[in-house]
Amino acid sequence: MQRALSVSRMTGNKSTFPDWYQAIVREADMAEVSPVRGSMIIKPWGYGVWERIQQTMDRRIKEMGVDNAYFPLFIPLSFFAKEAEHVEGFAKEMAVVTHHRLKNIDGKLQPDPDAKLEEPLIVRPTSETIIGDAFSRWIKSYRDLPMKINQWANVVRWEMRTRLFLRTSEFLWQEGHTAHVSREDALASTLQALEMYREFSETVLA
Repeated sequence: MQRALSVSRMTGNKSTFPDWYQAIVREADMAEVSPVRGSMIIKPWGYGVWERIQQTMDRRIKEMGVDNAYFPLFIPLSFFAKEAEHVEGFAKEMAVVTHHRLKNIDGKLQPDPDAKLEEPLIVRPTSETIIGDAFSRWIKSYRDLPMKINQWANVVRWEMRTRLFLRTSEFLWQEGHTAHVSREDALASTLQALEMYREFSETVLA
């Protein structure tokens, strides 16, 4: 009851929608801002909601003949260089790993100058490139198609203006990737996935 009263008091003020939204998240005890800029701590109540979403949607995904897999968090820069046009929209949001070790220099921990990576690694903003690379090895002939893979993972995009759950530098999601024998089959699979999202949004989340 106290939480409801607290939210009511805040919504009664002439606050903006962002203020109201942040108040709801705080009062529901779902998440809080973390020490890392743009990232959040998802508290047990908030993570429980995510687990329910994940469990319920995962059943629907598997019913479509999709298998779960997991791919690396770190992706070679060269993979993105091959898909420059694809990543142009969020290239400025990529977090980049350039060293593999720290060193105490003048009493401060700093990246070890002698531990620079031969090739920078991108902290996963999305997984198309590395999953596509795997598909190129897994698919030997048309008999291996369709190939349908889903991944539950975290991704990182260095957002400038962040808001809990709506826009953060690190967030949880699922991403589906498929390969098909024909354009028609690919389109049918896409429409099936869109219908699954629509049904899930309207019957589960609404």
